[in-house]
Amino acid sequence: MTVTTRELLLSRIRDVADYPIPGVTFKDITPLLADPEAFTALTGALAELCVRHGATKIVGLEARGFILAAPVAVTAKLGFVPVRKAGKLPGATLSQAYELEYGTAEIEVHAEDLLPGDRVMVIDDVLATGGTAEASLELIRRAGADVAGVAVLMELGFLGGRARLEPALAGAPLEALITL
Repeated sequence: MTVTTRELLLSRIRDVADYPIPGVTFKDITPLLADPEAFTALTGALAELCVRHGATKIVGLEARGFILAAPVAVTAKLGFVPVRKAGKLPGATLSQAYELEYGTAEIEVHAEDLLPGDRVMVIDDVLATGGTAEASLELIRRAGADVAGVAVLMELGFLGGRARLEPALAGAPLEALITL
């Protein structure tokens, strides 16, 4: 990714103070999504990472990960597989519970959407503490597929998600277009 692309993406991410709670600065990507030049640049940069790392399918994490991963899959000519919150998918699913700072959560994927031999790239908007991404890597492997890597628009380095994710990556790359 060029410096110009990084600057374009950063210029379209809006800081929202005290959201969702006082003391938190939320990184709002809706201005980026509304700008066709920035959204196209983001899609292209993520698609290039998927191709470079030999992905055959892309997983998007609910919910903003869907917004990014679906056009990346189309651009890279790869399949798209949604990873959803528990109870949102019909039919046979694999589920994975994980720890949050304030409790637990659970994600699911359709069991038949990931197959042995698939190389799966996980895409999301932000890597914060890494819990959801870590759970998604477990789901991918339980389905018999291989992890091609994780790619995010932004990594909030001060929250330690990369360190938490390192063991689960098992050598697969973690690519952040922007690290804050």
